[in-house]
Amino acid sequence: MRGDPILRAVVSRVRLRATLRAAWLRSLWRDDPGGIPGWAISHAEVDRYLGGKDDPAAAARWIKRHTDPEVLALLAAVEADLAADDTSRLALLCRVFDLDAAARDLVHTCLAAAIDPDLSRVYAYLQDDAHRGYVTDHLVARLYDHRAPLLIDPASALTSWDVLPGTATDAGRPPERALDPAIRDWLLGSDALDPELAGIARLQPVLKPLADWPLEQAETAVRGWLENTPPTPVRVRVGGLPGSGRRSFAAVLADRMGLPLLTVDLTEVSPDRQAAVYRHAQRRAFLGRCALAFLGDPATGVRQNSTLSSHYPLQFVIAEYPVWTPPPGRAVDHLVELPVPSLTTRRRLWRSYAPWSRDWPVAELEQLVTQHRTRPADLALLQRRGPGTAADAGAILRDGSRNVLGDLARRLDCPFERADLVVTEPVDKALDDLLFEARDRAALWESPAARRLFPQGRGLLALLCGPPGTGKTMSAQVIAAELGQDLFRIDLATVVSKWVGETSRNVDRLLRRAATQDVILLFDEADALFGRRTEIKEANDRFANTDTGYLLQAIESYEGIALMSTNRRGDIDPAFLRRIRYVLDYSLPDPAERLRLWTTIVSTLAGAKRAEKLAGRIASLATAVPMSGAQIKFAVLSATFAARREQTEMAMPHLLYGVQTELIKDGRPLGERILDRLVSDGP
Repeated sequence: MRGDPILRAVVSRVRLRATLRAAWLRSLWRDDPGGIPGWAISHAEVDRYLGGKDDPAAAARWIKRHTDPEVLALLAAVEADLAADDTSRLALLCRVFDLDAAARDLVHTCLAAAIDPDLSRVYAYLQDDAHRGYVTDHLVARLYDHRAPLLIDPASALTSWDVLPGTATDAGRPPERALDPAIRDWLLGSDALDPELAGIARLQPVLKPLADWPLEQAETAVRGWLENTPPTPVRVRVGGLPGSGRRSFAAVLADRMGLPLLTVDLTEVSPDRQAAVYRHAQRRAFLGRCALAFLGDPATGVRQNSTLSSHYPLQFVIAEYPVWTPPPGRAVDHLVELPVPSLTTRRRLWRSYAPWSRDWPVAELEQLVTQHRTRPADLALLQRRGPGTAADAGAILRDGSRNVLGDLARRLDCPFERADLVVTEPVDKALDDLLFEARDRAALWESPAARRLFPQGRGLLALLCGPPGTGKTMSAQVIAAELGQDLFRIDLATVVSKWVGETSRNVDRLLRRAATQDVILLFDEADALFGRRTEIKEANDRFANTDTGYLLQAIESYEGIALMSTNRRGDIDPAFLRRIRYVLDYSLPDPAERLRLWTTIVSTLAGAKRAEKLAGRIASLATAVPMSGAQIKFAVLSATFAARREQTEMAMPHLLYGVQTELIKDGRPLGERILDRLVSDGP
């Protein structure tokens, strides 16, 4: 009891009640001199039980006649103090769970034994059984003059809230009553977490809110419900990107309601524990006067706790995409979607979390601000890493997204620079326009007017079409490198399915995941996904067209950057082309472009001096042999290995060997006449 007057009063009450009960039993046992309590069953004892001598009414009359009036007065005073108490934890427990007199007596008796373990011996004595040193319903009924056996409903607050669960004992013995350890410790003054919540629950600190958060609107709505007469419980579903501060938002909103916030991570809870965790979290909220925030869907816990008398009136569900499930009890739902931090907020966050970023080149910091939707969690990680360069920061930000897409996409390295790309002038100009839009789009879409005009179609979609090997994939890699973002190529083998509806579900899952990250998607062979819809001749055609229609809607709603490449532009659905911001037409390189490619690649693999000596031969190859950029690159690679095998410098025969190797793949090897002419041009 440790100085708590209410706990002292509980123990005093139980001791006084036990004293009266013991005196009454001794008066009965005096009539049975041969019986020894707990040791043997005498004839007189049997007669006493069968004759109903231990009658509650008779006991009450005997106690009134034979008990010192001062003892009765002391008991009345103690019980009056307990009845008047409305501030202690014990009073809160009784009030929250609406405990009746019998339930309160059970709680008092169990709590007294927890405070004074010696009372267990008294309980055994009063039950005439040395092995029954625990609380039973019969003991409580006799101690507190209940004229009938206690009938505790399994759906009562004591059991449905796990306050006083019955514990099975040996066959033939009544069940043991004991306070749940967490309830017991809380009544004794402990604020430790319930063991059921250990490791998955914590009080959320209240941090300074971001300026972009819709706090005022949410506060007005929640306060309106809670201040109804009677109050209407509210469940706030908070959506937003991971790391966007959803828990912090909930903590600030709860704080404005005058409540701390307890977060419970249901994602770490196995299905068989969901019900107990949900129940104990609700219990903690009522007793600790704190709002609740569940990370993950609490639907299982709600469904399996339908008998609970009530659920805490302010709760939050925090999820990336809050899926609607019925709210508990008579609660109403309020949905809040946390926006992506504005550019102004991002700049403020960088200055706050990474003050050393002020020393970086302005252009490098601005690229991080515009191309990465940096959230508080991202910058908190950078803060823990400590000072570094802008490039270091970009690498750390990209690391967090590399496993999000799972087996649906594969990250491509992006080692190329813009100067490595050899394309036609129109394509080069289109790349300039695309890159400018990619850098500037975040600022434009912060404009309410622009967002109103374009409720959809805010993504940056580009179609790269042309023959194989003309630089489509390399262009995607250059775009990603220029923007400082990772490039993920979609694995069509895991996305496209023969099953109706499965492809659209896979793409939806992919786009939902990608939307939470700052990445660029590359749909290779886009015609396989966005092909023309066909005339409906049979049921399969209808389903295929439905899939295509869904994909068109999904890609139009995607707000990130997505690139599509195809060798078959004519097979792309026209409706998809209307949703594209840029269409880049790649063609096979002309002689001048081939010369640039040959010179660049030979210089890279054989050295600039060797490329200079071979300049005339390279010019002859570029003029005489039409090849794609990819074919030229692999031809030089084959020439490099041929020269290394001979342990000599690269020469014209090696280059011709590489060219012939590539052209044979297309079934169009160089003829003898061209070979002779190229060989005769020199070594």
